[in-house]
Amino acid sequence: MTSAERHLPRAALWATAGVVALGFLIALEIAARRYGMPGPITNQAREVMFPPKSGFLLYAGMALTLVVLTWRQRFIAIGAAIGIDVTIFLVRWAVGVRVTEGHPFGNGALLVVLGCAVIAVTRRTGPERALLLKGVGLGLLLVAGRKTGDAWLLITSKTRPTVLDPYLAVADQALGNPSWLVGRIVRATGPVGAHVLDYVYVQLAVAAVVVALYQLRHVAVERRFPSHHLVRTFLVIGLLGPGIYMIFPVVGPIFAYGADGGSWAAANLWPETVPPISPPHPIPFDEITPRNCMPSLHTAWATAIFIHSRKGPRLLRYAGTFWLIATLGATLGFGYHYGVDLVAGVVFTITIEAALRSVSRGWDRHGIQLTAYGATVFVALLVSYRYLPLEMAVHPWLYGPLLILAMSSVIYGYIRTTGRWERSAEPTPQSERQPELVREGI
Repeated sequence: MTSAERHLPRAALWATAGVVALGFLIALEIAARRYGMPGPITNQAREVMFPPKSGFLLYAGMALTLVVLTWRQRFIAIGAAIGIDVTIFLVRWAVGVRVTEGHPFGNGALLVVLGCAVIAVTRRTGPERALLLKGVGLGLLLVAGRKTGDAWLLITSKTRPTVLDPYLAVADQALGNPSWLVGRIVRATGPVGAHVLDYVYVQLAVAAVVVALYQLRHVAVERRFPSHHLVRTFLVIGLLGPGIYMIFPVVGPIFAYGADGGSWAAANLWPETVPPISPPHPIPFDEITPRNCMPSLHTAWATAIFIHSRKGPRLLRYAGTFWLIATLGATLGFGYHYGVDLVAGVVFTITIEAALRSVSRGWDRHGIQLTAYGATVFVALLVSYRYLPLEMAVHPWLYGPLLILAMSSVIYGYIRTTGRWERSAEPTPQSERQPELVREGI
């Protein structure tokens, strides 16, 4: 088989993935417009010239694209992005346009990424073109993932008139109602603690880019991407997670049991008073608030950052640990999630991570077992939250430890399996090979 023939299946796979992704974006665009809102394609296109809603994210996406360029090309690209942003800012200032929504910068970063795509098509050939297009795709996918998520959240609020918050509020009794506890702690810290947690919560994607840039630091030299990196996990989490929102719609304590829910809230209890234990039932809710709690994708993404930062230097490992802890504190302390959401989010991420690592290295028995076990535990969690919440609340000393044990077993399985993979990938030490060389007369 020739080299060209070997590359045909891979090229067909990339082409198929591109067509599926484009079709998915078009479907979301149509669905969003049915509800009178612009979809992900429109929102992304308007950021070419209009003030972007995600200025930091656009520069983070450009940073991912730059990993395939040389240092000289990177400086030129960064200078061009900043120059374009300054020019657009001065033009807006000269004509009296005030930026009331979005960020005053970010257009330059998006235009540079699009310019790299044009250069790849018109000025590059062969592997160099493919590498640059992969870099462009990586940067655009990060931003498109954000726009796609916004469209999904709109769809969940329009298509799911009732929510299942009472089920999670009752099931959360097994864990001691951590959202109510952490919510009171965050309020006690005052504005300083709240601002720190809010920044961590909002800038999660930027933290992911920092870890991803470390993992992709050798791409420009080796002229290829590593077999597995954080961006892959991030994108798959964002692709699969919203689908579960449709199955298990939940708005969160601050809305279902707090002041932010307004007249739709079941009661105004969060975080001072824990809801009483009673048989749960679905409750109607507005058509604005996203049903984006089960599982907690912020927890899922923060867990992925933590996992991928383990192979980095000490500072990166500390940062990954801090971001995970702070994200858990923010999701609970701001009343965005229940404790059971976080447990499901951790299991969700580890299952995806196990599957992606198995794909990159080739499926084996251990990878199949870990992925299947993680998926089974995740489904069991959802089923128990939906059909056993009252039993979980009545017997917290039984079901609370069982929830933590189930999550811990998936974590342990991942650590054990990945450790086995890493040991099998290590080259045989020279001292262990020496007897074989002697026997062979070498």
